[in-house]
Amino acid sequence: QVQLVESGGGLVQAGGSLRLSCAASGRTFSSYHMGWFRQAPGKERDIVAAISSSGRTTYYADSVKGRFTISRENAKNTVYLQMNSLNPEDTAVYYCAADPRSSVVLNHNFNYWGQGTQVTVSS
Repeated sequence: QVQLVESGGGLVQAGGSLRLSCAASGRTFSSYHMGWFRQAPGKERDIVAAISSSGRTTYYADSVKGRFTISRENAKNTVYLQMNSLNPEDTAVYYCAADPRSSVVLNHNFNYWGQGTQVTVSS
């Protein structure tokens, strides 16, 4: 089992940038596929981006393509979400997720979750 802790959220003006980090516990991080999700008030939790265990395969929601980048450093047990050109519609709680099954990169059905970090974008 893996435990996940997100950090890096905060308040930023529209057009600004933030980098979220997700630190994972355990010695098998490199075998987990990772994802970032977000949930805005009154809405469902949606996939933002996902990355395979090797980092060679990534997925992005259409709404963030070209603005967000997911990456990972297996040596540091950490996955990142670089968010650029933020707009108020990006305001949400952002969650990190992990799962050892390769199918999750495409079906987004992750089993392990962090507690989330708030991102607020002001206009």
